[in-house]
Amino acid sequence: MARRQREQAAGAGEARCRVAVCRGCCCGTVKVPGVDHRGQLNDLRHGLAGVAEVRPVDCLDACDRANVIVVQPSAEGRRAGGRPVWLGFVNDPDAARDITEWVGAGGPGLVDPPAVLELYTFAPSRRVRETLEG
Repeated sequence: MARRQREQAAGAGEARCRVAVCRGCCCGTVKVPGVDHRGQLNDLRHGLAGVAEVRPVDCLDACDRANVIVVQPSAEGRRAGGRPVWLGFVNDPDAARDITEWVGAGGPGLVDPPAVLELYTFAPSRRVRETLEG
């Protein structure tokens, strides 16, 4: 789908999903070997262009689950009951593709995630959660 069509499908003027990609002390570094960290971030940005805001963030203090990605719902998704989804161990291209497809289809609150993403989902501590979700 062309970028313009995806932007229209996402809803003009409507707040989009946000995808926070941890790139702090462990995530996105050589501490997690065998992952093309720059490629992962670029693939997410390219795959979700016009659909979601993808941004690197400082350490989310969930280093034991590196690489961490948090998908925050769009305004429409939040109104439908969607809440941020924390995903850990996102260290292979298939997981990133599953995230891209899910967010591209609507994300939290609008579309159930693929079942395989349940393997990556975790609940961070309240202190950690409030850091990003404020």
